[in-house]
Amino acid sequence: MARTRRLTVAQALVEFLVNQFSERDGVEQRLVQGCLGIFGHGNVAGIGEALLESAGRDPAELPYTLVRNEQAMVHTAAGFARMKNRLATLACTTSIGPGATNMVTGAALATVNRLPVLLLPGDIFATRVASPVLQELESLHSYDISVNDCFKPVSRFWDRINRAEQLPSSLLAAMRVLTDPVETGAVTLAMPQDVQAEAWDWPEELFRRRVWHVRRPQAEQAALAEAAALVRGAKRPLIVAGGGVLYSEATEALRALAEQTGIPVCETQAGKGSLPYDHRSALGAVGATGTAAANAIAREADVVIGIGTRWSDFTTASRSLFAEPSVRFVNLNVAPVDAFKHAGLPLIADARAGLEALGDALAGWAVSDDYREHAHRLARAWDDLVEQAYTLGHAPLPSQSEVIGAVNRISEPRDVVVCAAGSMPGDLHKLWRTRDAKGYHVEYGYSCMGYEIAGGLGVKLAAPDREVFVMVGDGSYLMMAQEIATAVQEGIKVTIVLVQNHGFASIGGLSEAVGSSRFGTNYRIRNADTGMLDGERLPIDLAANAASLGADVISVTTVAELEDALRIARAATRTTVVHVETDPLVGAPSSEAWWDVPIAEVSRLDATIAARAAYVQSKTQQRPLV
Repeated sequence: MARTRRLTVAQALVEFLVNQFSERDGVEQRLVQGCLGIFGHGNVAGIGEALLESAGRDPAELPYTLVRNEQAMVHTAAGFARMKNRLATLACTTSIGPGATNMVTGAALATVNRLPVLLLPGDIFATRVASPVLQELESLHSYDISVNDCFKPVSRFWDRINRAEQLPSSLLAAMRVLTDPVETGAVTLAMPQDVQAEAWDWPEELFRRRVWHVRRPQAEQAALAEAAALVRGAKRPLIVAGGGVLYSEATEALRALAEQTGIPVCETQAGKGSLPYDHRSALGAVGATGTAAANAIAREADVVIGIGTRWSDFTTASRSLFAEPSVRFVNLNVAPVDAFKHAGLPLIADARAGLEALGDALAGWAVSDDYREHAHRLARAWDDLVEQAYTLGHAPLPSQSEVIGAVNRISEPRDVVVCAAGSMPGDLHKLWRTRDAKGYHVEYGYSCMGYEIAGGLGVKLAAPDREVFVMVGDGSYLMMAQEIATAVQEGIKVTIVLVQNHGFASIGGLSEAVGSSRFGTNYRIRNADTGMLDGERLPIDLAANAASLGADVISVTTVAELEDALRIARAATRTTVVHVETDPLVGAPSSEAWWDVPIAEVSRLDATIAARAAYVQSKTQQRPLV
C-alpha cells in the first residue's frame, strides 16, 4: 500500500515547492527560491500557516519576505527570474480581492517579458458556504467567477484549486510551464481560502525531489543549411541580438560567430550586453531607441539574423528601419511564434545551440573587410557622441545623459543598472556602455512605471555579489517606492539614483513631438486663473520621502557632487538614494529612427497640424515585412 502524509493543501503546496529543482547543462538549483507575500484573511490561515511551519523546520527552505505592495512583489520576482536566466524564480502570495488583483499588472509584465513567476492569490470559498464573503465579486450569471479570473489572459497557465485532489496535477503543470523556455511567464494558481486549510492524505511520491530539465532544442539540419546558404549569399548581413542570447547563456557563442564572420551585431533592450560595448563587432542598440550606427547598418542590411528577439515595434522602428527592398530575415528562436515573424526563415532552436551550429555551417566564410571596417567606423563615431553626451557640462542643471555618464563611470563592469519606464530606458539603451552580459537590466517589454525599485530588489536577491544601481525618474518613483522599506527590513543594499524631472519627461517629450505641447505631463498645481495644470511646481520633497522609508539619502546638484555621492553609496552597506535634479529639455543624441505614434488627423492646433504632416511623411517609409 502506498505511503501517504496527511497535510493541508497549503502545507502540501509548500512541501512540494521546496523539492522542485531546475537543471540545464548539468547545473541544478532550487526552482522556487523564496516566497514574497502580504497576508490577509484569504491566505493567512492557509499558506501563512504552512510557511510558518516551513520556517520552523528550516528558515532557508522557502524563505518568506514581507513586502509592501502586491504588484511590486511580482516585479521583484520577475527581476529575480531574469537575473537567474529564467532558471529560478520566487512565489508570490496574497489575500483575495484587491490583494490578488493588485498582482495583475505584475503578471502581465512577467508574461510579456516571458519571465517565470508563480502567483498564489487567495480566492473565495470553494464550498460557497459563507458566500458572499468579504471582497467577493458576485457574478449575475455564474457562481464560478471571482476576481482571480482577471489573471487568465495575462497568465501562461491558470488554475483554481477547488478540491484538494486537484492540487498534484495542477502543480506538475505549473512547474512544466515555469521551466519551459517557450511557454514560460506568469503561472497563477488561485487558492480558495477554505481549500487551503483542508487536510488530505497525499502520496509521498508527490514530495520527492524532482528535477525539471530545461532543454536546449537543436536546429533542424535542413533549416540550418538553408539559413547558412542565405547568409553566405549576403553582402551586408546584420545580427540583432535579443534577450534569448542572455537567457540561454549564448554570449560566448555570439562573440565567436561575430569574430569568425565579421557580421556586425546590434542589440534589443532585452539583449543589451550580448557583446561588450567596445567589441569590434558591436554596434550597440537598434531601433527607435538605438544608436545611429546600428540603424545606419540596419537600413543597408540585405540579411538580418534575429537571435532570441520577439521583434517589437521599437526594435524595427515600427517597420520603417530595414529599408533594403530585398531584405530577408533569419530568425533563430526557441519560440516558433517569433521564428516566423517578418516572413523570416525560421531556425527553431536554443540560441546557444543554434549559434554554435550556425558557426559550424558558416566555417570559412566572412564579410568583406570593407564592410567590417565601415561598421566599426560608425560604431566608434557613435561612441564619440556618447562621450560628448556624458560630458556636456550643461548648467545650471545637469542633463540626464550626464547623470547616466556619471553612473557608468563610477559603476564597475559587474555592477547592474536597472530601469524600466520614462525617458531613461531609451537614453540608457543608446548611451549605456555595457561591459558585462548581466550588467544591464531594463524592463522594456511592458515598460512598467514602478518596476525599477522592486525589480532592483529582485536583481540583488538573485545576485547578492553584484552592486545594483536603480535609475528611476520622479514619475516612476511616485508610482511605487514602497519596497525601499523592504530593502531596509531585509538588509538588502541597492543604490537608487532618483532623477527629479518634475513630471513625465518621456511622455512630455513625446507630447511635444506629436503636437500636444506637453499637456498633462508636468507636475504643477492647478492654476485658478486658467483652470489648467500650469501653476507653480508641486512642493514635493522626494528626498525626504525616501528618508522616511528608511534609506540613507544624499541630494546633489552637480555632476561632480553626483560622482562623489555614488562612490559613497557604492561603498555603503545600506540602501542609499541619491537625489539629483536634471533639465528634462536636454535630449540625448538622436537614434535617427522613427516610432509610429498616430497623430490627430484633424486639429485646430498649429503644432498638431505640423506634427501630422511630418507623421504622414514618415509613414511612407513604413512597410510590411512579408
